[in-house]
Amino acid sequence: MTSTLRVALVGHAFMGRAHAHAWRTAPRFFDLPLDPELTVVVGRSPDRAAAAAAELGAAEWSDDWRAVVARPDIDLVDVCAPGDIHADVAIAALRAGKHVLCEKPLARTVAEAERMAQAARAAPVGTRAMCGFSYRRTPALAYARRLVEDGRIGTVRHVRAQYLQDWLSDPDAPLTWRLDKEIAGSGALGDIGAHSVDTAQWLVGEPIEAVSAQLRTFVGSRPVLAEQRGLGGRADTGAERGPVTVDDAVAFTASFGSGALGVFEATRFALGRRNANRIEVNGDRGSIAFDFERMNELELYDASDADGVQGFRRIQVTEPVHPYTGNWWPAGHGLGYEHVFTHQVVDLVTAIAEGRQPSPGFDEALGVQRVLDAVERSAASESILTPVDGAS
Repeated sequence: MTSTLRVALVGHAFMGRAHAHAWRTAPRFFDLPLDPELTVVVGRSPDRAAAAAAELGAAEWSDDWRAVVARPDIDLVDVCAPGDIHADVAIAALRAGKHVLCEKPLARTVAEAERMAQAARAAPVGTRAMCGFSYRRTPALAYARRLVEDGRIGTVRHVRAQYLQDWLSDPDAPLTWRLDKEIAGSGALGDIGAHSVDTAQWLVGEPIEAVSAQLRTFVGSRPVLAEQRGLGGRADTGAERGPVTVDDAVAFTASFGSGALGVFEATRFALGRRNANRIEVNGDRGSIAFDFERMNELELYDASDADGVQGFRRIQVTEPVHPYTGNWWPAGHGLGYEHVFTHQVVDLVTAIAEGRQPSPGFDEALGVQRVLDAVERSAASESILTPVDGAS
């Protein structure tokens, strides 16, 4: 008989909605060893939390995450709230013996991430913690990793990763929590650049050991959201402006443990690029290239192809032999953004049931946080720095 895994969702905005969809969908398309149940939605506003619970299919709502974490009937806490409460919620949940799924980046600082990783290590036996680097669960990227592991492209020499968005290009776009360093920790670097760092290290199986970086903030102030002044949540471009305290864009070079060279860029100012999460890896036997705006495709170059037919080939990653795809639609019918979160739930629930640590765990996410920290320190000092233990 399948046991129920009762889930508390902390945060119900963009990421909370994506996670809620995944918790509902995963058991309907995958044969899971545990039956996840979205039990309670937690938010700061009672009215909004209640509305979100009804909309997202949860039986209950609460505006007190501490009370929810302490409940004996909750098995897993899914942290989708802004970064300033990641550490408090995750650590409390782990100490209470709850499994934890925490959105990325894991924390605002290395010090917070270290506390979270330590809490995961010290949690009661059998308690699991995972960080939500969801792009790992894109079938094309999962297949790319399989090709790299199988030696298909040989020894990796270059990694170049870009994450390009444009939603902040308008200088009068409102001041949200993602632009406040006290809440978010960093801007484009942590919001989207963290995905590129995680994907690159996971894809090539090597850590980043040194970076040299530059950060830019193009718009220093933005209109304060009307909801912050009690006016109902509208952006008022004629009203007061508040300071932007995070980066708008980042560019850095990196050295991997194997000696491979990396080039990274993340921005929310690339007009025309809605969600261009790209990565290319060049080895001595071939190359792979991926762009999430064409998420069902992977490009592969094989240097062993005969003269005259060499070139990148397009692989449509929708066949049953590809990761995850056999549980969805007939071959050729592509997946979408929401599916990567479903795959994340599948992998986490399976790991919990099998008594093993899911990936990426909090220690892996701490490694990403250290790279982000090194990027910020390098940009501030205009020098090459190493992401070492204890940096902050």
